[in-house]
Amino acid sequence: MKKINLLPADSYIVINKTILTEVDKKNLINLYEPIIGPLPISLYLTLWSDLDKSETMSIDYTHHHLMTFLKTKLDDIKEAREALEAVGLIKTYLKQDKDINHYIYELFSPISAYEFFNHPVLNIVLYNNLGENEYKQLLKNYKKTISRYDDYEEISSKLNETFKSTVGNMFNNDDVKLKTEAKSEISSLIDFDMLEASIPNKILSDKALNKRMKDLINSLAFIYNLDTLKLSEILRLTIDENGMINKESLIKEVRKYYEYNNGGSLPTLIYRTQPEYLKSPEGDLSNKGKMIYIFENTTPYDFLKSKYKNNNPTSSDLKILEFLAVDLGMTPAVINVLIDYILRINDNKLNKRFIEPVAAQWTRLGIKTAPAAMNQAAKEFKKKPKKESNSKVEVKIPTWFNKEIKNDDEITAEEKAELEALEASLKEFR
Repeated sequence: MKKINLLPADSYIVINKTILTEVDKKNLINLYEPIIGPLPISLYLTLWSDLDKSETMSIDYTHHHLMTFLKTKLDDIKEAREALEAVGLIKTYLKQDKDINHYIYELFSPISAYEFFNHPVLNIVLYNNLGENEYKQLLKNYKKTISRYDDYEEISSKLNETFKSTVGNMFNNDDVKLKTEAKSEISSLIDFDMLEASIPNKILSDKALNKRMKDLINSLAFIYNLDTLKLSEILRLTIDENGMINKESLIKEVRKYYEYNNGGSLPTLIYRTQPEYLKSPEGDLSNKGKMIYIFENTTPYDFLKSKYKNNNPTSSDLKILEFLAVDLGMTPAVINVLIDYILRINDNKLNKRFIEPVAAQWTRLGIKTAPAAMNQAAKEFKKKPKKESNSKVEVKIPTWFNKEIKNDDEITAEEKAELEALEASLKEFR
């Protein structure tokens, strides 16, 4: 990151790249402010007020103008600006002159609540900052009723069915600047300039911090809540003789550091339920529907605990859950389906060598929902060789393999008892 001294006399103009609605303003307060604080939000709205009547561009201002309006010092304004940059609300451009510097601040609207609650970073940070109760209440306020389209057919007209193209180009696309909603561009949770500067010269190769490695480091910083300096300390332990970073060693060392400083506990990803946008509509009271509800509304940790009759999972089992959630990025509901499936076909045992190829296949297939995972499990079970299915180990076929099951009297007493036990566990854990 380039270090530039900001002076009160430095000028700036604001350029609007979007449309700010009342909903956007609400999102700024409810979703962004708990993360970046009130001053960045005030700065954003002040820059917005600097725009002309058409909300296109401002006149030239000095940063003393911002100091006057915000009643704060310039260092705080710079820090607030950087926070806005980090969450994709503004982009900053600089032209340096001898006496003063000139800035351009491009304004972008916040992402929608739907995108925010499904963002891999912002959503978790919001949860951590608000706490569980406040977060759930906020999510409830934003949650929209899921519409059902089962009996409807889409008949919307396509663009080419309604309009005809004309020959020739009547205008230059470069002359038309549409206002667009920018996606959040959190390029990095880690200051890589600081990271490199903190490592002694000639130890780290110029090729070590490629895009793939930076992405991994960012992911680890997010999952294990580590800052630049902490990651720098850990990183030094994983640099080989060629100055390259050993990926497996880095993951291992980060995990060890986290466990040591958190009493052996694991990252929170295995304690989260399925995101709302990936859940099925409620109301299906069949046994399969009940299982889907359990898969979607139980954390992988609690689901595994319920399978062990409310005994705590072993450390090796938790490592498997962490591998599925962190390394493969599987969603909680899919992890639960996988656990249920593997325990049934593997004599009630979780074994990483057994579960890994199945999990990897589901990941490659892009399976994110409980119904999709259940269907895939049923397909794979049908493909299993007969000699495997007819082995001495008794294989209990999940009740949700049968799509036609609707009534309680169509399942065995043992299966019904198991379903009721799972439902009871769900009530206990929620």
